[in-house]
Amino acid sequence: MGHLSAMFKLARSLSMKKSKNFCGDGDNGGGGGREAAKAMEKEAKKNELILRSSGCVNVAGSNNLASLFSKRGEKGVNQDCFIVWEEFGCQEDMTFCGIFDGHGPWGHFVAKKVRESLPSHLLCNWQEALVDYLLDEIDLGSDKKLQRFNMWKHCYLKTCAAVDQELEQHRRIDSFHSGTTALTIVRQASEMGFHTFDKTLSWSLTNRLYVSH
Repeated sequence: MGHLSAMFKLARSLSMKKSKNFCGDGDNGGGGGREAAKAMEKEAKKNELILRSSGCVNVAGSNNLASLFSKRGEKGVNQDCFIVWEEFGCQEDMTFCGIFDGHGPWGHFVAKKVRESLPSHLLCNWQEALVDYLLDEIDLGSDKKLQRFNMWKHCYLKTCAAVDQELEQHRRIDSFHSGTTALTIVRQASEMGFHTFDKTLSWSLTNRLYVSH
């Protein structure tokens, strides 16, 4: 699993200070992992690795090219938004893509909030999963596909729960009468993981994870 080797150094350092609230709220005595993920996101924006508006992103020396376009329909405000993050988690072979389709009177705000929160939560949970693998001394050389599937599945479920809780506690966004769907893809080397997230009116979640090889 050589393409994870660059994250192992980070995971080892994080394992020394791992806490139950690793990806939680920094104001409550935890969240060190989340802050690290946000720092990575800030650096990626600085290096123009993140695209959130119509256009293209192409990292120098990479064969990858991402092109995005969105156009407002005739119903009113455009409730669609998207994101492409090249070199996701400081991994040269990893790309995160997300499309968010808001619905309801506050759908455009919900969609943008999910776009802002989901990538850093997912990145934090992925880092935490790597720490757990190291602490449990799991042999990453066996059953690679199954282990990667279970790792990403666990990360996505935790991420969706965290984003859902953020929306519920948000004071300025009415996500009870509005919501968003989200289709996200994490591409690493030749593998892709697909995930759908639906923030419905009744606070229920629909989570599906697909892995393609």
